[in-house]
Amino acid sequence: MTGTTSRTLRHYGAIGLLPPSHIAGNGYRHYDQAALVRLQRILLLRGLGLGLPAIAAVLEHQRSPTDALRAHVLWLRSEQQRLARLIASVEKTIAAQESGEEIMAEKMFDGFDHTQYKDEVEQRWGKDAYAPGDAWWRGMDTTQKQAWKDRVVALNSDWIAASTSGAGPDSTQAQELARRHVAWLTSIPGTPAAAPGGNVKGYVLGLGEMYVADPRFGANFGGLEGAGFVRDALAIFAEREL
Repeated sequence: MTGTTSRTLRHYGAIGLLPPSHIAGNGYRHYDQAALVRLQRILLLRGLGLGLPAIAAVLEHQRSPTDALRAHVLWLRSEQQRLARLIASVEKTIAAQESGEEIMAEKMFDGFDHTQYKDEVEQRWGKDAYAPGDAWWRGMDTTQKQAWKDRVVALNSDWIAASTSGAGPDSTQAQELARRHVAWLTSIPGTPAAAPGGNVKGYVLGLGEMYVADPRFGANFGGLEGAGFVRDALAIFAEREL
């Protein structure tokens, strides 16, 4: 039903990612409701591009499958919007070709990559903010880009797990995540956090507020409540450490 082969299921079981609920006397592996929910989460995370080690880390830190699936829905809606723009872009190209009309390049490639945010980035943080980050990203190979994506998704998932665990923004768990978050920010060329002598504290505090104000950011943390948790944890960390 899932399209997952028995060989894949055996591999998932061997590495501890999806052990069978029980094994019958004839050797058949059986999977109960909880195992099916876990398999759904694995397939969703694979669809987001995560490798198996990163998926294992995400599942280990997310205590509530329901909360995790809510986060997946938000990610999927974001991807749905991106795909809708891709479809519209390609359809415009088809229509233009069939009618013999020319189509603007920016319409042909809408939704294909991060450059759609170029104007917004430059407006928010200046023209010098976009170019270094763009060059840094384009300079990475496929493996490096995948590792970066895994890191981001794992960090966001850990934030969601922390915010739904009952821990406070000032807890050890939340503050360690804030430390990881700031380390991630300072590793991105072109951001104020990465610039020598930059106002890292102000940047982190400002981003925290943006996470709450902009639903696109909040979706990464499970919605408004999760974004508020991240903002509060970052604010505490910034006051204590930056």
